[in-house]
Amino acid sequence: MQILPRRALTSLRATCILMFAALCLGACASGPPQDGPRGDWGKAAPSRPSGEGEAGGPPRRPHRSLFISPAGEPFRAEPGAPYPVAAWFAGADADHDGALTREEFIGDALRFFDRIDGDHNGVVDGFEVSAYETQVAPEILQGFQGGGEGPGMRGQGGRGGGRRGGGGPPEGGSGGGKRGGAPMGGMLQGATPYSLLAEPEPVMASDGDFDRRITRAEAAKAAKARFALLDSDGDGRLRLGDLPRTPLQARLEGPRASSPARR
Repeated sequence: MQILPRRALTSLRATCILMFAALCLGACASGPPQDGPRGDWGKAAPSRPSGEGEAGGPPRRPHRSLFISPAGEPFRAEPGAPYPVAAWFAGADADHDGALTREEFIGDALRFFDRIDGDHNGVVDGFEVSAYETQVAPEILQGFQGGGEGPGMRGQGGRGGGRRGGGGPPEGGSGGGKRGGAPMGGMLQGATPYSLLAEPEPVMASDGDFDRRITRAEAAKAAKARFALLDSDGDGRLRLGDLPRTPLQARLEGPRASSPARR
């Protein structure tokens, strides 16, 4: 084996050191781009959508507002439009006299029941409930999405919210009936942020005998109970201005003065 002279070894070592330094500098120069972080090796992290910037970035795009009727029917409106409870009320008010009677209220509930009763056999079964939750009112499973988030407004969608809402008092359990109030506190589930009554799943809440099938008679009975909850003064008529606001509506519109007592 040929042994290199000391001078040749020294020169070779210096050459190797210079080559190694050049490789290191090249690797640094070809590192991650400066326009954002990187995720997995060699794979750029997903960029933030243009409407969802952090502080100082572009503002978030406003969400559409949503109202879910006592029977479970969704009504949506574009940002800036009036809250869509008025659209529901106008359709349910069959004689357009500005008030809902119990018969009109029940009739509106049965109209929506017939809509989700896909095979028109007078029973809403588990398949039709699933279609309702995923196609008609998917917000029930998605949780609270619109109007901004804050304390008491971060909903938790899904059937884990309870299959029966119990028809609790609207507007945070204040017993307000037809009066307005502050948004409900705690964790709002399912349809609750968008509803007049605290029912996370209003269609399944109509299942009176707990057999996971809702008959037309059960839907009518549930509508009667809901009307009684909303008709706090017992005059048999509901007026739009006297209805409680949904938690989302109260958040979008801000505080309002209580309605004067009716004679």
